[in-house]
Amino acid sequence: MTLTQLSAFVLVARLGSVKAAASALGVSEPAVSQALAALRQQLGDSLVERAGPAMRLTAAGSRLLPVASQMVALGADAEQAVRAGKGIPDTLRIVASSTVLEFVTTPLITAFTERPGRRIDATAGGAATDEMPVLLGNRFADVALGPNLATQNDELVSEPVFRTHLTVVAGGTAKPPGGPARWLWLADAEATDPASDSGKVLRRLRVPESRIRVFPSQTAAWAAAADGQGVAIAPAHLITARLKRGELQVVNTTVTPMDSVWYLTTLVPERRSISAETFRHFLSTATALRVMREPGAGVPPSRFKPPVYVTLWS
Repeated sequence: MTLTQLSAFVLVARLGSVKAAASALGVSEPAVSQALAALRQQLGDSLVERAGPAMRLTAAGSRLLPVASQMVALGADAEQAVRAGKGIPDTLRIVASSTVLEFVTTPLITAFTERPGRRIDATAGGAATDEMPVLLGNRFADVALGPNLATQNDELVSEPVFRTHLTVVAGGTAKPPGGPARWLWLADAEATDPASDSGKVLRRLRVPESRIRVFPSQTAAWAAAADGQGVAIAPAHLITARLKRGELQVVNTTVTPMDSVWYLTTLVPERRSISAETFRHFLSTATALRVMREPGAGVPPSRFKPPVYVTLWS
């Protein structure tokens, strides 16, 4: 029995499918299936079974789940203890919404790791809103940046770290014809997450799925909007330069501009890692606020670090 096998089981059980577990871990579905199969063979029980579109725990799986979750969390603690004993820097694993991941995490990590004091190696990856509490609660991640998660789990603490507002933008000078439900909406992966701010805007405007096109990034969606292919949702402070250059124009709707808050979510203080607490304090500094407000301002070449995307796989 290995931590890899237990990690696969915990995420399949908590997220409800092999596909969701693989997405959260950043690995292939066969990798998760193989790890789960090895655990099933060793314990002599199927542990989780398919029940229609979802997965259902067996009686043995229900008893194993809290124990496996604790073992996975202890494994994370053990890894940090060994790193500390060897004098290796602590790790900080950030999970973020797609917009925050695309624009903010890399400059934040650069500023955080270059600050004076205790060295911490940080990495980042993306996740959907409903995956984040599972990743945090089972110590696959140390902090989450994006939505408010505290309402989903009493072991999580969400604190606002940045306030902006969402706008709808399009290219050209004329407002798209018809109502929002008839417009073609250009979005990144957040549009597929109903709990995200973008998902809420689309739902409140009653935009049908047939009128949504998903792009690999927000930047790509905004470029397509500037080319006149449709409209896109954007945090206002991230498109200031594009508005000034005339590439995009704001299109008001009945629900936008809409207030939007980015939250930092961690475990409760007694379960919070040192690296998570250090990052929490860093986000209250003027440096962190400036990075979140102007992530495109850049850093000197000597301080630039390419983005590192964490694979959440023990």
